[in-house]
Amino acid sequence: MSRTLIRGGLVITAAEEVHADVLVEDESVVALAATGSTVAEGWTADTVIDAAGKYVIPGGVDAHTHMELPFGGTFASDTFETGTRAAAWGGTTTIVDFAVQSVGESLRAGLDTWHAKAEGNCAVDYAFHMIVSDVDENSLKEMDLLVEEGVTSFKLFMAYPGVFYSDDGRILRAMQRGADNGGLIMMHAENGIAIDVLVEQALAAGRTDPRYHGEVRRELLEAEATHRAVRLAEVAGAPLYVVHVSAQQAVAELATARDRGLNVFGETCPQYLFLSTDNLAEPDFEGAKYVCSTPLRPKEHQAALWRGLRTNDLQVVSTDHCPFCFVGQKELGRGDFSKIPNGLPGVENRMDLLHQAVVDGHISRRRWIEIACATPARMFGLYPRKGTIAPGADADIVIYDPDAEQVVSAATHHMNVDYSAYEGKHVRGKARTVISRGTVVVDQDRYLGRAGHGRYQTRETCQYLV
Repeated sequence: MSRTLIRGGLVITAAEEVHADVLVEDESVVALAATGSTVAEGWTADTVIDAAGKYVIPGGVDAHTHMELPFGGTFASDTFETGTRAAAWGGTTTIVDFAVQSVGESLRAGLDTWHAKAEGNCAVDYAFHMIVSDVDENSLKEMDLLVEEGVTSFKLFMAYPGVFYSDDGRILRAMQRGADNGGLIMMHAENGIAIDVLVEQALAAGRTDPRYHGEVRRELLEAEATHRAVRLAEVAGAPLYVVHVSAQQAVAELATARDRGLNVFGETCPQYLFLSTDNLAEPDFEGAKYVCSTPLRPKEHQAALWRGLRTNDLQVVSTDHCPFCFVGQKELGRGDFSKIPNGLPGVENRMDLLHQAVVDGHISRRRWIEIACATPARMFGLYPRKGTIAPGADADIVIYDPDAEQVVSAATHHMNVDYSAYEGKHVRGKARTVISRGTVVVDQDRYLGRAGHGRYQTRETCQYLV
């Protein structure tokens, strides 16, 4: 048995902040005791980590990533190996990625494909949601089996006609199944049918630059789809989790639903909190770097997103990490914004950007941990194994220096992509030591992890329902 003792740090969880020592045996936390107490002073360990002046926080849980995702004739540039290594560098110790059902194939075939991509390659722990692209009687039955196996969330799309899109009838059927089997329905809420009309009209009028990607994917079409998803979930009696919420009107729809007592939840992402349509409008095709869906919004939407995070109308910040290199991938859309692969890199930056939000006064320290660690773990059936520091939890722990200064840059990040969405941004705070299930994987700017350390996680059903 190996024992690690983390001494003298400020332990921050969603529930409390306390100066405490943390004792780890093998892969698990076994005890906490107040720093300087008789109990803590009596502990011995093989490895002692001095965390004085630092935060001791749970490893981040990023519940929305897309490693190796096929999209627009290419693939996301991060593999499970490079993407989870970058996650570790940024203080994230668990990701939940999306296995994809291809139209005409089974859910099982899609899940098996993603297991093959990830197995033996991940630096940190991982789990899967299931994208349901083809709702029929067979896939509905398979949903039951997957829930029993610990794949307990299913994503559907109101966007991308001809690729992932499901109509209202199929969405309702999937929601009804989720209501019965306990699976959580995740929704990409944009009116894809209407958006396709606006895309066609924009291109016909010669509006081909990246900025028009944001202009055709209107805020009202996100809000309309969000409203419709809420109503369908209400009809089905099912909980609903809306991914990558970007528009203040969509936040308002979620707030209204929650005020009515519905099990409706919302996720936003750092790009919507820190970037805007100003980035999409950058000249010389640079705006292509910022093409994602839902799209970046005008800056005035940011205040509503921060407010939603404070009031718990938005519960989770994930990244929707789906990187494509500018050279050779984003460039596929030169002359036609609709051909730019949709997605931004960010799995390495999330914890630091949200700590900067603490520094800037948008959220508290405990709220930082709540939206980045504890709630995603609870939402997707990983808590209290993940998302907290408590006896019995996995020893996924980050020693975080709140005073470190860094500049975000592609020159220093570890994601397999040739640009940073936050290039040149100054942030305060940095993960100094990152521990995954009791093993140090990053320490003082040294990577000590390995592909294959990360372990697949089966999940319980949502633990966040009212």
